[in-house]
Amino acid sequence: MTADLSAPPGIAAEPADAARIAAGVALTVAAVAVAALGLAWFSQLVLEMAPCKLCLEQRYAYYLDVPIGLLIALAAWRRAPVWLLGAGLAVLGLMALGNAGLAAYHAGVEWQLWAGPSDCSGPLLDLSKAGGLLAQLDKVKVVRCDEVQWRFLGLSFAGYNVLMSLALAALCGWGLARLRQR
Repeated sequence: MTADLSAPPGIAAEPADAARIAAGVALTVAAVAVAALGLAWFSQLVLEMAPCKLCLEQRYAYYLDVPIGLLIALAAWRRAPVWLLGAGLAVLGLMALGNAGLAAYHAGVEWQLWAGPSDCSGPLLDLSKAGGLLAQLDKVKVVRCDEVQWRFLGLSFAGYNVLMSLALAALCGWGLARLRQR
């Protein structure tokens, strides 16, 4: 049995259309996540830009996007119910929105709009007079969340992450809207 994949706009999507839409969105999110993580690791390992605490936390959503996106694509390929595909896209979209919020917070810390976490921003204490333990701690480099290591066109990695995460959330929203036409 084959489905007509050229249903006019506004007409309910066939199950094959729903599977194709969900798989396409999920695989796109997973591919973007792999690219974002690849860029982050390249910047860290090759360009020697050590990530701060907030940078590392922003990677969590991308680490989850890859397996969840692949699971949604597999479920679509196996013709899972449309509600399950929609739930998967909703999870991806909510993670992207959450990551956009975290990245916006980080960008605000970088622009000195608000204070960041106390363990990676603000003044650092002078601990040089405390002895041997502090001599060892002196060798540890704290990467500050409120200092930008790289900017392009006025935006840091955190700023670009806001844009990318919002784009992924919008893509998931588009996919959900297409599935709801069903």
